[in-house]
Amino acid sequence: MPVDVHQGSATTAGDDVAGSPSSARRGHGRALRLAVRAVLALVVVAVLYFALTLVQVWRAGQADERTPVDAIVVMGAAQYDGRPSPQLAARLDHVLELWPLDVAPVVVVTGGNRPGDRFTEAEASMRYLADRGIPEESIVREDGGESSYGSLAAVAEILLARGMGEVVVVTDPYHALRSRLIAQEVGLDANVSSTASSVVTGSDSVARHVEEAGGVALGRLIGFERLTDLVG
Repeated sequence: MPVDVHQGSATTAGDDVAGSPSSARRGHGRALRLAVRAVLALVVVAVLYFALTLVQVWRAGQADERTPVDAIVVMGAAQYDGRPSPQLAARLDHVLELWPLDVAPVVVVTGGNRPGDRFTEAEASMRYLADRGIPEESIVREDGGESSYGSLAAVAEILLARGMGEVVVVTDPYHALRSRLIAQEVGLDANVSSTASSVVTGSDSVARHVEEAGGVALGRLIGFERLTDLVG
């Protein structure tokens, strides 16, 4: 019987056909390279996104958007038995600079208290401003907020009920962008005017800017209300 000389040719090249061990190894290698490239691309995008946000946090802190609005909103900070902390006093002193310029007819002071405190941050702020010449009837207190989001959400409820929605937010430079974005999220038309006499300086300021950049970057993705719920 004639012998087919090509009978074994299919098996001699068996390692090269689809489904063979070498083909599978090449497929796994390609998939691994694609996965590594995808991860590296995500890392690069994340680093660039964070870097851009950090620049925006810094730039917002240099802003002084003191155009006429409905109200000046002061973000709260620590108080000691009715006396504003140096950080809060710096913010209030900036309000005292803005008040004679007729930036707004109303100042909203914000911030609650911690267990055991006799005064809220808002109460301490109101007394400080009133003692320095701003009429008490021009000061509105929001003293239930336990976070920046909580305070600004309450401020929005108070002001929008009065037909007032344009605000200038006064806070520390590192906190300016997040405050403005939260105010916008809760329905306010917000600008910022940062205090130039913040007591947060040097390496502390750098650390706060970096921390805020992380919060702003994440808040933009998931919303600042949800971020507040996650981190407290």
